[in-house]
Order: sequence, then structure tokens, then C-alpha cells
Amino acid sequence: MANIKSAKKRILVNQTKAARNKSIRSAVKTSIKKVEAAVATKDKAAATAALTSATATISKAASKGVYHKNNAARKVSRLAQMVNKLA
Repeated sequence: MANIKSAKKRILVNQTKAARNKSIRSAVKTSIKKVEAAVATKDKAAATAALTSATATISKAASKGVYHKNNAARKVSRLAQMVNKLA
């Protein structure tokens, strides 16, 4: 356990940030699963709607620094490919 005041604060701040990042990552994973589920049922309209929602969620995560911008772009690209193959 830390003895120095600044180290104690660091621990608290890191816990807060970790919880925030975990929540954001979870939201991204959920949105990706929704797109994949819509693609699995071959529902183009639902997949397109889920894709726009997922894209927004992933972009927000990248802007907050939870994901690297290239990682976010790769996730969006793969989802878009899945949806486009339905046509």
C-alpha cells in the first residue's frame, strides 16, 4: 500500500479511469455484437441501423483515448464490410 499522499491519489485516479475505460469498452463490444447479430439474421435494415450506432460508439471511444484511432478505424471497417456483404 502506498504511503505517500500523491501515490494514494494516483491509485484512486487510476481506479476511476480504469472503471470509465471498462464501461466504454463494454459499450463498444455490445454495439459490435448487435451488428454481428443483425448480420447473422441477414436483416439489412437492422444491420445498417446497428452499424451507424456502433460507428458512433467506437468513434467516441477513440476520441476519449480508450482505443487508438487506427484500432477504431479497423473495427468500423470490418463491421461495414460485414454489412455491405449482405447486399
